[in-house]
Amino acid sequence: MPDFIYLASQSPRRGQLLDQLGVRHLPLLANAPGDQPEDAEALEQVARGEAPATYVQRITGLKLDAALARRERRGLAAAPILCADTSVALGREILGKPQDAQDAARMLARLSGREHRVLSAVALQLDGQRRLTALSVSRVRFAPLSARQIDAYVASGEPLGKAGAYAIQGAAAQHVQHLSGSYSGVMGLPLYETAQLLRLAGVLAS
Repeated sequence: MPDFIYLASQSPRRGQLLDQLGVRHLPLLANAPGDQPEDAEALEQVARGEAPATYVQRITGLKLDAALARRERRGLAAAPILCADTSVALGREILGKPQDAQDAARMLARLSGREHRVLSAVALQLDGQRRLTALSVSRVRFAPLSARQIDAYVASGEPLGKAGAYAIQGAAAQHVQHLSGSYSGVMGLPLYETAQLLRLAGVLAS
């Protein structure tokens, strides 16, 4: 078993969370110089009527498929590949990454004073066809947000590029009234579930 894994994610937070586990990881990112272009956003389209849990697990699988093809195409050394995806859901409505500041403000207004779910799927590709998966579901309640609070948060730029238009490890934490589940899962990589998969793969000690 190699002494490292590939992390197929643009998120620096996921790398930092793997560092907490003491797992050596190398990036396996799309659109590297000399490689064929990939449209990562096209993978994230929601199918009509798709449930949030089904969606986040399907997207994670597609991203892992793309990463596996990427590793083979580039002729990289064999090693496990870790992929994860996080979605915010209000009921059955999936709140993705905001398109712009106005969209971010709209999402935050929808989350204000309400409980929502954060679903983080993890998938680990091993040798051959063996793939391990896990799903973390957390519940987060925001305190009621004033228009001024929403505007100030959006103006910080932090909501852009974040599912549900917020990052719990940032300034949004001051508005989180209650969290039930996995804090690291809300950040983007549930450490308990991820560690379980890595132990099954022999990457972490059992």
